[in-house]
Amino acid sequence: MMRRAPPTAWLLALAALLPACSADHEELRAWMEQQRREVKPSVAPLQAPKKFDPQPYKAAQAVDPFSNQKLTVALKQEARQPNSLLSAELNRRKEPLEAYPLDGMSMVGSVNKLGQPFALLRVDSLLYQVKVGDHLGQNYGRITRIAETEIALREIVQDAAGEWIERPATLQLQEKAR
Repeated sequence: MMRRAPPTAWLLALAALLPACSADHEELRAWMEQQRREVKPSVAPLQAPKKFDPQPYKAAQAVDPFSNQKLTVALKQEARQPNSLLSAELNRRKEPLEAYPLDGMSMVGSVNKLGQPFALLRVDSLLYQVKVGDHLGQNYGRITRIAETEIALREIVQDAAGEWIERPATLQLQEKAR
């Protein structure tokens, strides 16, 4: 069986080690003082801030490029041009489904009545029945074809150059999530 050292022996051993630790600290402190004396920090002086000259806003009386009035004038000018895609669209009565964007609509089914295909659309939790030739969406969309799983339509949009062009679009049949 091993004998344990009495607690006083431990205390004596620790007391003997303490002066050795303090000696290391003295060397460290002396080195730090020497480094502080020898190293000179080099900090670049800050530049003075540039003077700000405020300029008055001169475009306050100009026409807002996003105003509805400017857009209406541009659309009317476009409609007056011969062979314009918009001329027929602007001169007809809007249909109810043209108030909603295409991404807010979902095709939920299709039916045939007397040999003519109809699609069933859900918009704002209401069900609508549409046929070829009906208009929907906010880009002058007109249905060109109805299949069992999709509705094909053409939209009239502006390209990057500002010209009105036809663009194909589709609405796919939406499977109900289970």
